[in-house]
Amino acid sequence: MKDIFKKTLSKGGPFIGLILVIVLFSIPAETREFFLTYNNFKIIFTQTVIVAIGALGMTMIIVSGGIDLSVGSSIALTSVTGAMLIQRGWAPVPVLLSTVGAGAFIGLLNGAAIAGLRMTPFIITLGTLGVARGTAKWMADNQTVNYDASPINGWMTTADPFSRALPTGVWVALGLAMITAMVLRNTVFGRHLFALGSNEATARLCGIATTRLKIAIYTLAGAFFGLAGLFQLSRLRQGDPTVAVGLELDIIASVIIGGASLNGGVGTILGSMIGALIMAVLRNGSQQMGWPTYFQEIIIGLVIIVAVFLDRLRQGRQA
Repeated sequence: MKDIFKKTLSKGGPFIGLILVIVLFSIPAETREFFLTYNNFKIIFTQTVIVAIGALGMTMIIVSGGIDLSVGSSIALTSVTGAMLIQRGWAPVPVLLSTVGAGAFIGLLNGAAIAGLRMTPFIITLGTLGVARGTAKWMADNQTVNYDASPINGWMTTADPFSRALPTGVWVALGLAMITAMVLRNTVFGRHLFALGSNEATARLCGIATTRLKIAIYTLAGAFFGLAGLFQLSRLRQGDPTVAVGLELDIIASVIIGGASLNGGVGTILGSMIGALIMAVLRNGSQQMGWPTYFQEIIIGLVIIVAVFLDRLRQGRQA
């Protein structure tokens, strides 16, 4: 019975956490009337999109035993890139491809430096955080990049804000999550990724080209971050080089809350998506409660600490 309880808690932890957070904000009188309505959950789903897409890339990185602290800066840089292309009259599809490509290029640089120079991902991506943020400010001349109307502006909204329809971004995030989950579960690339995170030396001895694999992982993750930057652009309807500061904490927390291990080798896409939803519910409920921004940041920080602590407990039991 005890083993069954532990297994249920391990597998269903993210779902239990999501239910607890929803119940927490459903009880107070300040939020009871609106929190559980469809329109509010439509807002929550929309607010989850950027973190969820970023979490797809971060899941692959963390499962492989790495980390990327430059996500927020990459999102800011790619959103500025997209805004500048729209400003020059580019159509939505070329803007989409170029923005995703810019994110992939940043990931390629990270992966090449980590794998080629054999330096820790923490140090490399910490440096990229500053480089990408500075480049975004330089490109935008340290101001927002505004443009005329673009079809991209409608990807994070619906024509009728009170309709039941969900924005395009929600469906894109859901579709990508399903595809990524299948890739990790049913392909050689996915198996190699988990092997790399479990034990890099063993993976290398088994014939896995770990250097190329790391570069591929960071490049693909960078493409996800670039797409998240495009949806950030769609949400704000302008390119802002100062956005997404600290967003990497929300994304990393989503992946860890979802059951991934910072030691690598463990993690699921479903868990990361539930983690992203938990983060969105926390922010939405906090705003409805009227809690100040600094208090929200304290809550998010405590959630990250608890998630890492639970990860350490899981690792201790396995050991």
